[in-house]
This record gives sequence, structure tokens and C-alpha cells, in this order.
Amino acid sequence: MSLKQTPSQTIGPFFAYGLTPKQYGYNKIKDIASNDLNSEGTIGERISIEGIVFDGNDEPVDDALIEIWQASSSGLYVTSKNLKDTNDSFSGFGRCGTGTNPQRKFSFTTIKPGTTGDNQAPHINFTVFMRGLLSHVYTRMYFPEEEGANQHDSFLLNVPKNRRQTLIAKQISSNKGSVYQFNIYMQGANETVFFDV
Repeated sequence: MSLKQTPSQTIGPFFAYGLTPKQYGYNKIKDIASNDLNSEGTIGERISIEGIVFDGNDEPVDDALIEIWQASSSGLYVTSKNLKDTNDSFSGFGRCGTGTNPQRKFSFTTIKPGTTGDNQAPHINFTVFMRGLLSHVYTRMYFPEEEGANQHDSFLLNVPKNRRQTLIAKQISSNKGSVYQFNIYMQGANETVFFDV
């Protein structure tokens, strides 16, 4: 008897509360990663990021999962190999679901990343998992005040000029420090630029 390949299935909606159980009230299960990347010994300017994932009808997606990965404030991606060579305990990886609040927002508390030195402006890498996707998608968030560095970023230069604004966050005022709004549009006129990895 020959076995046939099973049909593809879309991701979710189980992954958000499966990978971020504490955010969804499952306190007996340990989170692998959280949306608060600041820990004791983290060096750098504290920032907050918040946003909403919108579907093709401009409706907030209530079961998306967002992962971020970023460089430290010194521009270093900390890995298990170079962790012993740095005084910074910053891991650079976080995860947040969108179904834990009425606004369907994701939010991260982190630090502003530094320039990595390879023609890339300070940025944060985003991975989006959600229902209806056969595979997750990748995008980046750039900082509006880094205009000079953004003009020389090798990734941004490959994005059509009229689409680059979908990758640049908006800085909103807050008494808690710098807060950046970064909404992700999966389809439509404001569709966020996604990258092949």
C-alpha cells in the first residue's frame, strides 16, 4: 500500500495560545518567549511597540501570533555562540498573540536596536503567523527618526519607493517613553511589504 501526502492545512488558530499560553490565561504552562524582552542587565533605550494585524477587509485579526527578533543596542544579534563575548544579556527574541485584549493589539517592551554595520538601518524583524496562511510571512519595522540610515538600508532600497512607508513605524507620544505604532496589513491598498527569506 502506498501512502499519499496529506493535504496542506492552514496555520492556526491554535498557535497563538499554544505558543503564548500565559497571555491567554493558561498559567500552568510556561511561555517559551514573552512580549517583554527587557530583563535585568539589558543595555539600551527602552521602547514599546504596539500594533494591530489587519486582514484583507481591514478587520483586526484576533488569533495572529507575532514574533520579533532584533539586534541589541550595540547592533549585535546575540546567539548562544557569541553570548559569552558580550556583557549584554539581551536575547532579542519575543512573541505575542493578538487575542488577549479587546483592541486585538500586539505589544512588545524592548530596546531600540543599534545599527548592525552591514548597510542596514536599525530595524526589528517580524514574523506573522495567522489563520489562512500556509506559511508564515516576514517583514521589518524601521524607525522614523533614523531617516539618514533608512536612506542607505540595503533592504529598503530594494522596496519600491511608494511602498517603503509600510515598513516605517509611527512614533506616538507617551509618558512611559518612546512608543512606536506598527500596524501590519495582510492585503489591500495598505498591504505591508513582506520579504522572502
